[in-house]
Order: sequence, then C-alpha cells, then structure tokens
Amino acid sequence: MRVERMSSEKFKIFLTFDDLLDRGLTKEELWNDLPRVHRVFSDMMYDAGIELGVELNGMLLVQVYLLQAQGMLVVVTKSTEDIDEDEDFLEMKLTLDESKEMIFAFDDFEDVIQAGFHLYALDVKKGDVYLYNDHYYMMLEDEAIIHLDTEQVIALLSEFSSASAITSHRLTEYGQSIMKNDAIDTIYKYFSK
Repeated sequence: MRVERMSSEKFKIFLTFDDLLDRGLTKEELWNDLPRVHRVFSDMMYDAGIELGVELNGMLLVQVYLLQAQGMLVVVTKSTEDIDEDEDFLEMKLTLDESKEMIFAFDDFEDVIQAGFHLYALDVKKGDVYLYNDHYYMMLEDEAIIHLDTEQVIALLSEFSSASAITSHRLTEYGQSIMKNDAIDTIYKYFSK
C-alpha cells in the first residue's frame, strides 16, 4: 500500500491486487460484499491516517478506481460538511469505478517498439504513447483490446514493461504525447522495416 498526500483535505492510496489479497479481499468481492469492503476500507483509512500523521474522523468521500492491470487507486477526501467534532466515528461514502484503460511504464523506447510489434501481431492498432519523468508510458483503451483476453495483454506487456499506477489525466496534462490514438499502427509502420 502506497499513500500520497494531495492536499490537506485529500490523499490517495495505491494498492496492488496482492495488497488486497493480503487484506483478505478479492477483486470480485469488491462488487459483491459491500459490508466487507467497508470494513477493509476502514482499516486502510486508519493505516493511511497513521502514515500521513492525520486523524481521520467524520465523513470521508472515498472514490475507488480499479486499474485493470495495476490494482486499485483510492482517492479520499475529508468532507467539509458540518459534523460534531466530539464524535469519534468514521463514515464513508464509497464510490466504485472500473478504469477503461491499461497503462504500462517502459524504461526504454526500444521496449515500447517491441511491445508494439507483438500487439500489432494480435491485431491491436490503437493506443497512446507518452513521455513523462524519463519513462515512456503506453496507454491502451478497452476498445483497442476488446477482441483479446485482458490477462493475455497484461502478460505480454509485462515482458517489456511494468504496470503503472499513473493516471491518464496526469499523462495527458503533464506528459509529452509521443504517439496519439494509433500508436501501435504507427510503431509498426515506422519501425518494422
């Protein structure tokens, strides 16, 4: 579990699927066992509060994003609603959402090219490639790989890269776009000769 403060009222937690399993929660249970999810998230909020050195009580707005290959991104905002400060409780409004994209980080552009060749062979043409903080990132939307088994794509890309917890919003805002929309097709067109 990795915790990062975003502001005085907001922080984010990144969990891998192994972190979830360590806490006794499977990906399927996230959608089906809400009382258990609340218990696990209460424990995570307690751990995050200790790590950040803040006392978390009152209302928390918790947004959970399942990142297909990476794990889970949890954004927590302390509510500004009027709550009796004497009460020592933690209430969460929980929102679950599943990411429609996969993002992988590459150390070297040659690895991006090799991954692109393999994806092209699987009839994948779409995707975006960004440069951000001296790493290359490949982002694939669900529509680009809908004809494939997601686990197959994750396994293939894991040979050349590592799953990333970075968000598409951060990449589009702060990253440098290297190839947009048809990245896999572009890689094949310019580097396959």
